[in-house]
Amino acid sequence: MIRWFAVLALWVVSAASLLLVFWLSPWWLFLSVPLVAVAVIGVYDLLQHRHNILRNYPVLGHFRFLLESIRPEIQQYFIERNTDGTPFDRNTRSTIYERAKDIKDVDPFGTQRDVNKIGSEFVRHSIAAKPAPAGTPRVRIGGPACTQPYDMALYNVSAMSFGALSANAVLALNGGAARGGFAHDTGEGGLSPYHLQPGGDLIWEIGTGYFGCRTSDGQFDPETFAQKVKAPSVKCVSIKLSQGAKPGLGGVMPGPKVTAEIAQMRGVPVGKTVVSPPSHNRFHTPEGLCEFIGQLRDLSDGKPVGFKLCVGSRSEFLGICKAINKTGIAPDFIIVDGSEGGTGAAPVEFEDHVGMPLTQGLMTVHNALVGTGLRGQIRVGASGKVTNGVDIVKRIIQGADFTLAARAMMMAVGCIQAQACHTNKCPVGVTTQDPRRARALDVDDKTTRVYNLQRNVVDNAKQLIASMGLDSFGDLNASMLVRTVGPNESKTYVELYEWLSPGQLLTDPPESWREDWECSRSDAFVLSAMFEGEPDGYTPPITTTDGPLAV
Repeated sequence: MIRWFAVLALWVVSAASLLLVFWLSPWWLFLSVPLVAVAVIGVYDLLQHRHNILRNYPVLGHFRFLLESIRPEIQQYFIERNTDGTPFDRNTRSTIYERAKDIKDVDPFGTQRDVNKIGSEFVRHSIAAKPAPAGTPRVRIGGPACTQPYDMALYNVSAMSFGALSANAVLALNGGAARGGFAHDTGEGGLSPYHLQPGGDLIWEIGTGYFGCRTSDGQFDPETFAQKVKAPSVKCVSIKLSQGAKPGLGGVMPGPKVTAEIAQMRGVPVGKTVVSPPSHNRFHTPEGLCEFIGQLRDLSDGKPVGFKLCVGSRSEFLGICKAINKTGIAPDFIIVDGSEGGTGAAPVEFEDHVGMPLTQGLMTVHNALVGTGLRGQIRVGASGKVTNGVDIVKRIIQGADFTLAARAMMMAVGCIQAQACHTNKCPVGVTTQDPRRARALDVDDKTTRVYNLQRNVVDNAKQLIASMGLDSFGDLNASMLVRTVGPNESKTYVELYEWLSPGQLLTDPPESWREDWECSRSDAFVLSAMFEGEPDGYTPPITTTDGPLAV
């Protein structure tokens, strides 16, 4: 009742101010118009049924929503410390921006991080440090079946599609790759003119929707693929099994976002909702995956073909290793995506609780390949929050041969971590299809920044291994990375983790791997031994019926 009296009083005051407009002076409009507007809002708030706060606190309740809407900016710019922000703290973002601008990125007065914190890591330096090695380090991608091997840079652009990114962002990323001689992963949205125009080296990613090489009913189209893959800038082909942000989950692009241009790139109808299935329909087993790899390699005239995944089950990956040995068809590379990755929007359950973090996933893949005798012919890439030289060094120690980054490269083209990527309202024109917003991104300037970031990060990685007394990245090993595990204790990665020897799984699997190894199969993806059969007398406590869930 009090609320109604307050709104009624506001209407009385508004009416009085309107009378003053007619009786005294039109200048009273400057008071009466806002009062009438507030009175209308107050009545609407009292009558609406959507927001409890507005029904109880008409007009005033809107200030709560206003403050809530600017909370991320207030938090980021005025409250959080330099080492607090997520997913990337301010120190990390500032380093990326400075290196992209090619300005000196040194900090005075020592580190701001707690170096004694449990979980913190450091690399061992040497008293006999050396000058940084000359030249540009590269990794040869291409196994025995590959006739067009590719020399991959240590630091590359990870998967981001046109559609998720603006045309200007894709042009800048590929332009930087062309200038710096590193690779640019297209993401699963297909090859676009913006990927091809600057001439940078491409990793063409083939996702579950087969965008850019699909039939009208969503099947893989070999003829279209064979035609497009012959583009000179396409250096590698990557089959996307899963991604870090949402492993095991497909995607949906609403019809209104499927413009004529995007429809042409993806091979889908204009204006109709497009669904990316959670898994491939071209294959359903590890052996089927190997056969698909072989088919793509043949269709591409021997270009390197691999796959990308966020690791979920060790036994499933071991099944792939068994299939490789059984079929004799091996991928040329495997890109491991960490669950901490995420340029694509995803449900919070998937972002926070599904998939292995990069460190665990990377070492699982590396050890599985070593243990099955395959590591020598397959190169491993690491994708997920690789932003600086020490990240590259760490990932190589953990089992990678090369690295890729998405969000760091987005920051190089202007991303400010507004986290509005899925809204089409990116304030800096990176993740939007709105031409007005996208024009803010100057392609020439940001091309230079992408080039600068990659070059400076690799140079810092080279300087790091020189400070460790090493001549090349191939000299890194697990004894050189140390983690603080207690108040007075640190351990190297040799001491912390189990490292398999070549072929060990084939001859004498260690006890910690035995169960996963024995239950893994080349003809089926098996999650773990416990799912091979239910115990006698076991009945699931919850079953789905035609009605509600029965307990």
